[in-house]
Amino acid sequence: MSIQALTTYVGVAHPWMCDTMGHMNVRHYAAMFDDASFQLLGHIAGVETESGRGWADVRSEVEYKHETKAGALISIRSCVIKLGRSSVTFEQIMSGTLDGIVHAVNRTTTVRFDLEARAAIALEPDARARAEALLSSNEPARADQSA
Repeated sequence: MSIQALTTYVGVAHPWMCDTMGHMNVRHYAAMFDDASFQLLGHIAGVETESGRGWADVRSEVEYKHETKAGALISIRSCVIKLGRSSVTFEQIMSGTLDGIVHAVNRTTTVRFDLEARAAIALEPDARARAEALLSSNEPARADQSA
């Protein structure tokens, strides 16, 4: 991830988030990535002065790379990897806060959405400029990294 990455989540894997195998259950990865995406998309949208616009995820993929155990301190950094007319594709990397080990990588495509018409709309010029500032200059994390 490049210098344009934004820290979008900082937290801890609580014991109650862990399953019977002793590691964080996938539902909690999803929640952490979802919280992080609200931060990223909020930075892109900026202060909303008009109501009626939002985001609709159309694709999301998670690669689990390293077991996350109870007590692990977690950080997520996010960046934009692709922009379309109405869409933003972003990558979020969940790492150990203290050791930097990558635990999971999420890639999501979301579209700017008119909440009344229930249809995609073009990214606003200011939002596009903010998204471009978060555009990664590096290739996305690869699936062939060791788990």
